[in-house]
Amino acid sequence: MKARWPTIRRSRISRVAILVLVLLPPLSGTSATPRAGLAMPFRAGEDLRYRVVWAAFSDAASLELTIPEQRNLFGWQTWHFRAAAHTRGTVRSLFSVDDQFDSYADAATLESRQYELHVNELGRIQNQVLRPLAEGQRSRAPAPHVAVLPGTRDPLGALYDLRAVDWARTPEFRAPVFDGKNLYELRARLDNSAEIIALAGGAVPASRISIRLFQDQKEVGGTHFEVWLENDAARAPVRMEAELPFAVLRAELIARGP
Repeated sequence: MKARWPTIRRSRISRVAILVLVLLPPLSGTSATPRAGLAMPFRAGEDLRYRVVWAAFSDAASLELTIPEQRNLFGWQTWHFRAAAHTRGTVRSLFSVDDQFDSYADAATLESRQYELHVNELGRIQNQVLRPLAEGQRSRAPAPHVAVLPGTRDPLGALYDLRAVDWARTPEFRAPVFDGKNLYELRARLDNSAEIIALAGGAVPASRISIRLFQDQKEVGGTHFEVWLENDAARAPVRMEAELPFAVLRAELIARGP
């Protein structure tokens, strides 16, 4: 049993922004390229912690990105990525958010194999387990499945995929992304390879990646995302920013786990 793609709805853009900041195929140019055997710049056990800045609130929320494990999932070797977000202080009194997103991405291609949303916003709780299945691909996981395009990522897996791109050789990265309800085409490009980002522990050199969302070859208006990847072997995101019609959200790295 497969669910079909729904049409895009503008109200879902906010969920993409939350995943990128509060909780935001391996492609080179425009062609999917297998990554079997390619060493990734991240590893199991990684723990990145951020504070989220919104308007006058310098600590509006916390965001933690972790890689709990690599594991076999229904016969696929996968990376397990997790994002957990909680509003804080005054913002929490206005809008309580306690969300967790789990991505199981194929270890070789980073395609989404399973995507879980555990959302608690203003006391409303939603739990979903989604199993994307590309057309023509043999099912391994229990039904139901979501029919997707080949090379589809979920938003969290796509963020880690940006770290694996060789930006010195890739002018533009494109990927279909399924956020749990709608399909977008993500287009990312390198805007600056030598910016200095001030962090709590000191300044670091980073590359600024600009991200835009498209549907039917038309850009989704009023949204723009940027990610700054540290210029080292791990390429960790040290800053993430979402410009939305209602606000600008910024996540800044404040701590790293082992």
